[in-house]
Amino acid sequence: MLYWFYQHLDINFFQYITVRAGLAFFISLVITMFAMPRFIRWAQDRCEQPINGYAPDSHQSKAKTPTMGGVVFLGATILSTLLTAQLNSYFVLGGLLTIILFGLIGLQDDLSKVLKNENLAGLSARAKLLSQILSASLVGSFLYFYAEFNSEFYLPFFKSPLFDMGVFSIAFWVFVMVGTSNAVNLTDGLDGLATVPSIFSLISLSVIVYITGNAVISKYLLLPNFPIGEVVIIAAALIGSLAGFLWFNCHPAEVFMGDSGSLSIGAFIAYMGIIGKSEVLLVIIGLIFVIETVSVMLQVGSYKLRQKRVFLMAPIHHHFEMKNWAENKIIVRFWIISMLSNLIALISLKIR
Repeated sequence: MLYWFYQHLDINFFQYITVRAGLAFFISLVITMFAMPRFIRWAQDRCEQPINGYAPDSHQSKAKTPTMGGVVFLGATILSTLLTAQLNSYFVLGGLLTIILFGLIGLQDDLSKVLKNENLAGLSARAKLLSQILSASLVGSFLYFYAEFNSEFYLPFFKSPLFDMGVFSIAFWVFVMVGTSNAVNLTDGLDGLATVPSIFSLISLSVIVYITGNAVISKYLLLPNFPIGEVVIIAAALIGSLAGFLWFNCHPAEVFMGDSGSLSIGAFIAYMGIIGKSEVLLVIIGLIFVIETVSVMLQVGSYKLRQKRVFLMAPIHHHFEMKNWAENKIIVRFWIISMLSNLIALISLKIR
């Protein structure tokens, strides 16, 4: 809508992506701060978080905490984007499609758990994975066939693409999107643990996408150039809504985001990495998510092969809980690691 003011009323102030991104941030922040306490009051006794029986005993105190807060901040993100972004951009539409599709998968999973009051009663692992693969395939096909997005593969520190993946890029993008979505979902196990690293990741990716969408800056930094800058507005809206959500999600949490939030955040982080040609750099940008995922893979693999556990409990944040680390200590230390890894990722942009 704001871009319409620039086009038809010649209000030049609204032509700038940075201006509309800033407005998107504050609009989604205000909407989330207004709607979340009302959602929490409504969700109490209706959408309580079922606690996994295998979780540490300290988690039993969280049993009455409302979940599905992701519905609120995703709604704020979408509304803010509709008000501020240029909606005839294929890449904006692809970003919104990603958020909505993965949000719906998470919502279905959350509702199954809440209605049956059982943490393990959500979508089966196969059904969830197939739904994610289908959704990611739709987004990847949209990028390749409709947006005609570049299918070349880039590596950090190289100024030229290594090769063109062609139609096989869709399969690669599906792998990145599903993997990142599940990684953020695994990390969302403590109050605010997934929220702040997600904000850091979105900030770093916003810088990359903005640079990649700017012909002058991308040429100076020897980065590829594609017309993707408008997606920064979606990222800014999501950062704003996550900041508002964190107000209520920080320890001790008054609400959890649920799979409806974590799956969608992870998928959108992957989407930004894909269009910014930074799929490999996501390993550094989302280092906390990678560590959490690898800890689960090591635990499961070790137990199946040797009948021995590597960690006291996985994902790894539960391992530190079992070692009697205070929850706040684990959360803040993971935040610090995430901040440092994202600084390293941004520094790497200058090395080509």
